[in-house]
Amino acid sequence: MRTLAISIFLYACESWTLTADLERRVQALELRCFRKILNISYKDHVTNEEVRTRVKQAIGPYDDLLSTVRQRKLRWYGHTSRSSGLAKTILQGTVNGSRKRGRQKRDGKTT
Repeated sequence: MRTLAISIFLYACESWTLTADLERRVQALELRCFRKILNISYKDHVTNEEVRTRVKQAIGPYDDLLSTVRQRKLRWYGHTSRSSGLAKTILQGTVNGSRKRGRQKRDGKTT
């Protein structure tokens, strides 16, 4: 799982917005892959904790996908916050100038 699948899965994960639903889906994908590798069917009624212990016995301690995504996001944030390019401007939302007062003007189209 650490070879091809992880590199494909983690492609551009630095730009993801981690919502609770996305975190749940990442964990589900990881356990689905582990079950496939260990040849465990859902009909066998093996709990997720049991699957994780079997993986730890097989490969030793490992970082789960969600913590890897979080580490990459933090690394990318540190990298861009130290730079002075467009990515930092977009990430921090700092744009020169100010908005006009009042409500926005209509574009002239009548509806």
